[in-house]
Amino acid sequence: MATELEDKVAVVTGGTRGIGYSIAAALLAEGAKVFVCGRDAQFLKNALASLGSKAGGRLDGIVADVRRYDDCRKLIHAAAERFGGLDILVNNAGIGILKPVDQLSPEEWNATLETNLSGVFYCCREAIPLMRRRGGGYIFNISSLAGVNPFAGGSAYNASKFGLNGFSEAMMQDVRYDGIRVSYIMPGSVDTDFAAEPGAKPRQSWKLTGEDVAKAVVDLYRFPKTALASRIEMRPSQPPRKS
Repeated sequence: MATELEDKVAVVTGGTRGIGYSIAAALLAEGAKVFVCGRDAQFLKNALASLGSKAGGRLDGIVADVRRYDDCRKLIHAAAERFGGLDILVNNAGIGILKPVDQLSPEEWNATLETNLSGVFYCCREAIPLMRRRGGGYIFNISSLAGVNPFAGGSAYNASKFGLNGFSEAMMQDVRYDGIRVSYIMPGSVDTDFAAEPGAKPRQSWKLTGEDVAKAVVDLYRFPKTALASRIEMRPSQPPRKS
C-alpha cells in the first residue's frame, strides 16, 4: 500500500547514526528514497550496509562535512542526480560542546555554530531551488529544547539552537508560497551518544529515542498541506523526579 512518502527523495544530514539514522530508517520504511551523509567514512559504510539491506536500491550517501559549503552543495546535488530530484531535506547533523564561556575555545565555538547553524543554511540554500522545480517540498530542522531553554555551560550550543529556531521561522515565511513547508523539531533528552563517547553510558530508558523523533518527522509530513505544524517540542513523558 502506497504512502504519502512513496518514492519521495529525502536527504538526511548526519544520517549515519543516532537520530539521523532513525529518521533515515523511518523514511525508507515509508517507501522514500534516502540519501545520507556523515563525516566519518566507516560510519557511512556501516549505515549504508545496515539500512540498505531492505532498501532495494533506495539508499545512497556520501561523506560530507556540513561545515563546508562545497560539501553541502555536493551532497544536495549528488542526491538529486542519484534519485532524480529532491522533495525532503532533514537537517539533523549537529554537535554539542558543553563548556563555560571562559573554557570554550574559539575553535569549539566555531565548530558548533558552523555545524548546527551554518550547515543548515548551506543545505537549505542548495535544496530550495530543487524543491521549487518539483512544485514544493518539506524541510525539517532538528533543533533542541536548548533552543528555548538556556543552561550553564551551553553558551555555544544554546546560541546555535536559538539561531536555528529563528532561521527556521524566517525561512518558513520565505518559501511557504512555493509549496515548501518548514518545521523544526525540538527534542529534549534523547538516548543517543550525542555529546559523549559512543558506548560511554548505559541506555537510559526514560529518555526519548531516535525513533520517537523519526516518527515526528513522518507524522508531520502526513499533515494536510493546508496545515503547518511549524514547531514541535518533545519531552520525555516521565523524566526522573527532582529531589
